Amino acid sequence: MAPVERPGEHQDTRLERLLVLVGIVAVSFNLRPAAVAVGPVLAEVTDELGMSSTVAGLLTTLPVLAFATFGMLTPGVAARVGLHRVTLGSLLFVVVGLGLRSRTDDVPAFLLLSLLALAGMAAANVLLPSLVKLHFPERIGLLTSIYTTSMAVGLTLASMTTVPLSEATGSWRNGLGVWALTALVAAVPWLVLLRHDSALERGAVEVRLGQVARTRLGWLMAVFFGLQSMQAYSLFGWFAQVYRDAGFSPTTAGLLLGVITMVSIPLSLWLPTLTARLANPAPVILSLVALYPVGYLGLVVAPVGGAWLWALALGTATAVFPVVLTLIGLRARTSGGTAALSGFTQGVGYLLATAGPFSVGLVHDLTDGWTVPLVLLTLLALPQAVTGWMVSKQRYVEDELPARP
Repeated sequence: MAPVERPGEHQDTRLERLLVLVGIVAVSFNLRPAAVAVGPVLAEVTDELGMSSTVAGLLTTLPVLAFATFGMLTPGVAARVGLHRVTLGSLLFVVVGLGLRSRTDDVPAFLLLSLLALAGMAAANVLLPSLVKLHFPERIGLLTSIYTTSMAVGLTLASMTTVPLSEATGSWRNGLGVWALTALVAAVPWLVLLRHDSALERGAVEVRLGQVARTRLGWLMAVFFGLQSMQAYSLFGWFAQVYRDAGFSPTTAGLLLGVITMVSIPLSLWLPTLTARLANPAPVILSLVALYPVGYLGLVVAPVGGAWLWALALGTATAVFPVVLTLIGLRARTSGGTAALSGFTQGVGYLLATAGPFSVGLVHDLTDGWTVPLVLLTLLALPQAVTGWMVSKQRYVEDELPARP
């Protein structure tokens, strides 16, 4: 494959492109374990550390809080420090946070170290679309397919293997701590890439978060992203417990959650490329979102007999995530615009999504059951479908930016 030339930037060699590709796959694999590995062993963690239900609800909400806060800060830092340096730093945050939290007995320390790891995940999460736009501008659909598939694999393995690893090693601490090692391995390519670092592409007009906040497209993307994140992190944070309360063993509950995440692997490989090829991906988005009510209401009616079928439906619905990531790259003209749109979309989106897992836990405590939380999650599918349809129209955030003096 021939090197790519971009005005104002060094020319990528084949080796650099290969290292970036390997690095993108490695970092994306590690973007979800810190968020989802706790769910399957949440009962063991809360029992041993003495967490209240409220604190456990805060723990399940931390991923979206971190993604909201640190996601909005990342583009500005990357523009000054460099994409590769910030990506490496984010992975080191994950290594330290996950490694130390698995050894602490202190609840505040567990929460703070979780936040540190999630901050690293949030930063890398925002930068991935920019890295793709910067190094592979002619392959946005393909590269998004690759890294979202890697993300789905990491998500699935964390969901399905944390309990078996905990049981095999005699402690939930080891089951959670192993993900620090995978993040450490993922940091290696970025060490090599530091000397080839570059700041975000700067055109005649630098795109900032404040400008994106004054665009219709920016807010539509943020709301759509927030609604899908609200659904996803409610699933990741609580559904292992939903299955356990339905009578499944911890291992089987982890497997059911793993089915939800596993379904997204082949879909993540296919949907971004399809989205990039379609002039209007609204039919794809609406078809995926329609499966949320099927899965949730199915669990209300037949939580045991249809559990595996509902898991398949919900897993397919969550594949709207790689679609919206693809749209971030497609709705901007430059890597700087992509970074700003990505930071705003994910920052504001995750901030909206904080209401999801926390509210699910709160309503569960108030009603002493899962029926009402599942009905509320079902109702969220309607505004998600509406905003998904609206962002499907082809346009670019740079075209909506307010005029600058």
